[in-house]
Amino acid sequence: MTQQSKHYPPYIDLQPIMQVQGTVRLPGSKSISNRTLLLAALAQGTTAIKDLLASDDTLVMLNALQQLGVHWEQEGDSQNYTVRGVNGQLPHHQADLFMGNAGTAIRPLVATLAVLGGDYTVHGVARMHERPIGDLVDALNAAGAQIEYTGNPGYPPLHIRRGHIHAQRLQVKGNVSSQFLTALLMAAPLMAKEHDIVIDVVGELISKPYIEITLNLMQRFGVAVERDGWQAFTVKRGQHYVSPGVVHVEGDASSASYFLAAGAIAGGPVRVEGVGRDSIQGDVRFAEALEKMGATITRGDNWIEAKSNGVLQAIDMDFNHIPDAAMTIAMAALYANGTTTLRNIASWRVKETDRLSAMATELRKLGATVEEGADYMRVTPPAQILPATIDTYDDHRMAMCFSLASLDGKARRGAAMRINEPHCVAKTFPDYFEVFAKINHQELF
Repeated sequence: MTQQSKHYPPYIDLQPIMQVQGTVRLPGSKSISNRTLLLAALAQGTTAIKDLLASDDTLVMLNALQQLGVHWEQEGDSQNYTVRGVNGQLPHHQADLFMGNAGTAIRPLVATLAVLGGDYTVHGVARMHERPIGDLVDALNAAGAQIEYTGNPGYPPLHIRRGHIHAQRLQVKGNVSSQFLTALLMAAPLMAKEHDIVIDVVGELISKPYIEITLNLMQRFGVAVERDGWQAFTVKRGQHYVSPGVVHVEGDASSASYFLAAGAIAGGPVRVEGVGRDSIQGDVRFAEALEKMGATITRGDNWIEAKSNGVLQAIDMDFNHIPDAAMTIAMAALYANGTTTLRNIASWRVKETDRLSAMATELRKLGATVEEGADYMRVTPPAQILPATIDTYDDHRMAMCFSLASLDGKARRGAAMRINEPHCVAKTFPDYFEVFAKINHQELF
């Protein structure tokens, strides 16, 4: 993958930007890319995957699948891949798998390995060993899996041995990460050989749109899931994954948020291509939040466009459904009249970093007044955005978010920003800063 040879400086300096305008072709969705890779690997038949995301997180999944004996090929230098499915039987029953900091890779893979059985160790970077996985492990072990913690209980690293899944009903908590439910759903057909599998969600389920992505992709690979609202999901016995032949990966709707926000703040129009009104990703609803703030949004089948319509207005909104893109609203709040409140965002604390704390810390450097609660944030913009050196906490979304503070909005001017350790964008968008430079006509390197 091309991103591995990319060189990043220790920091990037952004000068104040008067106006943005242009069209951005989005990289592939991380959520769709890693789900599709695993489903294609488990399926019967060969799958051609078009426009797979080139990033650290997808490379982690590709490497893990290779170690497990799954054959895949990349078409030249393109982002098109061919994956030969193993029809639910992994060739290698022993492996030591490094999963980086890729939640979309480690959670579904752990469930798959626990169900299929073998002798596997699963680990990642230091931050991954601080990200909870206990609710998923509890659900699997209660069903007959054998997963042990080799570090702190409740967190990776893990040792997975051959268990015997006997339960027909599994329970998982829904309030920490929707990826735990996604993992169980994706592994459910592997358990449902002789009887139906029912997965019950205990408590409130967060980030529901990400479950919609999972169900949509499982359907494409031939597995239907019956639902009782958001509380119970049933996979009927005898279903198995079958390749649909070709899967086109949508552009990443979370990555779209930075460019749509730029258009809403600094003139525009800015158009993103690769997602549109029919996207299966919940994060396209980020555009609705911008509309509530007063931006003009236009949608097509495969594109969304944003432009400024005067000074943005503060909003008070529940962002449980789009936690990743919600970070970008916190940045747009710098350019709004009044205090913006982001509610129901406790999941920020268990992401690549504690995003609630990190966002509050860095926004205050810009002069903003920030109230940080357990699951909410209030942002009151400063009279003038202050120049700052932004720490990124090895979190791709921190780096991309704070590039927006260099923009000139209708209410207040942007300031010079130094973004430390910009290499972290390689997690999902290796070329982010070059693409950002194109819409504001700056030379970065």
